[in-house]
Amino acid sequence: MIKNQFRKSLDGIFSKWASARGIEALPQYSLEQPPKNIGGDLACNIAMLLSKQLKANPRKIAEELVPLIDKELSGLTQPSRIAGAGFINLTFLDSFVYDGLKNILEKKDSFGRADAGLGEKVLIEFVSANPTGPLHIGHGRGAAIGDSLSRIYSFMGYDAKREYYLNDVGNQMRMLASSVEARYLEQKGENFTFPEDGYKGEYIRDIAKSFLEKRLEPSEDNFRKFAVSEIMNGINSDLSAFRVSFDSWFSEATIALDKNADGGKNTQVESVCEWLKDGGFAYEQDGALWFASSRYGDDKDRVLKRSDGRFTYLASDIAYHKNKLERGYSKLIDLWGADHHGYVARMKAAVQALGSSPDKLVVILYQLVSLVRDGKPVAMSTRSGEFVTLKEVLDEVGTDACRFFFMLRAPDSQLEFDLDLAKKQSSENPVFYVQYVHARSHSIFAQSGISFEENFARGTDFEVLTAPEELELIRKMIFFPDILELCLKSLSPHHLTAYLMELADSYHAFYEKCRVITEDKKLVRARLALIKAVTVVIENGLGLLGVSAPRKM
Repeated sequence: MIKNQFRKSLDGIFSKWASARGIEALPQYSLEQPPKNIGGDLACNIAMLLSKQLKANPRKIAEELVPLIDKELSGLTQPSRIAGAGFINLTFLDSFVYDGLKNILEKKDSFGRADAGLGEKVLIEFVSANPTGPLHIGHGRGAAIGDSLSRIYSFMGYDAKREYYLNDVGNQMRMLASSVEARYLEQKGENFTFPEDGYKGEYIRDIAKSFLEKRLEPSEDNFRKFAVSEIMNGINSDLSAFRVSFDSWFSEATIALDKNADGGKNTQVESVCEWLKDGGFAYEQDGALWFASSRYGDDKDRVLKRSDGRFTYLASDIAYHKNKLERGYSKLIDLWGADHHGYVARMKAAVQALGSSPDKLVVILYQLVSLVRDGKPVAMSTRSGEFVTLKEVLDEVGTDACRFFFMLRAPDSQLEFDLDLAKKQSSENPVFYVQYVHARSHSIFAQSGISFEENFARGTDFEVLTAPEELELIRKMIFFPDILELCLKSLSPHHLTAYLMELADSYHAFYEKCRVITEDKKLVRARLALIKAVTVVIENGLGLLGVSAPRKM
């Protein structure tokens, strides 16, 4: 990672400089890519931060630091420039850029891969839709984000596992059974009363019809089990079409119903509630059991067990997260819809009460998705209980466009999904724009008569690549590993979609100005090496987003 490489050198330079002046601690400075109109490859704000600490002119501080930087980085960067109020801008030497290109060609599908995670165990729980109906597009956004983050975590050296939490007990399951029973009686021509808060979608009629056709014994338990099985089959099918898979499926019933804790005496939910009570983290009041979550930052205490003896969802969730921690995961990442924002504090409180740092639990809240067709909003749901399903969107625009569009914005930003744009076969469509770079590059190779599998890392004179568009394209590519690190730090793959679109911009600028196939064999080889490197980065990036990289379009 380029930023880490340069930061190590700068840390040493700044520490020596500060030590000579009796400065005990350096401020946390940034090292970022400056805007294009500024110039340079990296910009450092250390001088401005030190100016506040030393009450000195930042440009004067920068003037002292620049000679030290240039001496240390003489083989990597051009002479540093001071910009604006005191930014120190670094520009890579062309030789450093060419080495970066060679590195991409040598590593190929491993380019960007790292061991930064050192095998740290991370559990990413996402989707976890209740088995009461098909997946809607909100679930789809959570699935795309969670799956892509899992791919990036694994690529960066973490032992990342994906889990789906199945809420298969409680009132919602009883309501599901009652809804199917009512439609079952309806299809038999018998009297029925549909539950006031029942599930009204057409899929309930389909489940009831199938139940009737299979001549199953009507009972609440059978209606529930059959409905859950049918719905989960559909969810599995949709997730498979969406290229999402899970390492484990965790059933709430195993912690809420199975007597597998305390040697068979209690369920895991009962055991964790007893544990919290014995440890002073829970107390009884008004016949109910309360979790003292306000001690840990929650706005008030929460009920674990109601006065009628029924456990709350919170009790199950605490038992579930205790189970996660006991499985040895050092980081628990949960993806929830934005409407669960009030639940974050109490779950962090639970993790702390369980004896772990609340920082072990990281919650990503993702905002709603709105659909647009012909420039007008698409109705998302009706009173009949019908809603726009993930399958409908997949069938209309395809998996590639659906996944890419879901990750165009940060999870905490609302997303407007333009169905017409997602289907366009033109540069207006972001995913088409990026995929076309990959396809066009393979087309150029086909025209060249030179094998794409040629080892361009050897015997290629990269120094003939002197056009600004060529150097800009290489510079953009060598920052790919840094983008992946940013995705993990921010817990958002949208940085990768934005990066790939910017890379496509640089590629098209290069393609317009630099003819690849010419009479100059040395230049042809170098430019073919360049576009092969582009395909490597595009393919690696799209793969981490779960999007295909077609060779023909």
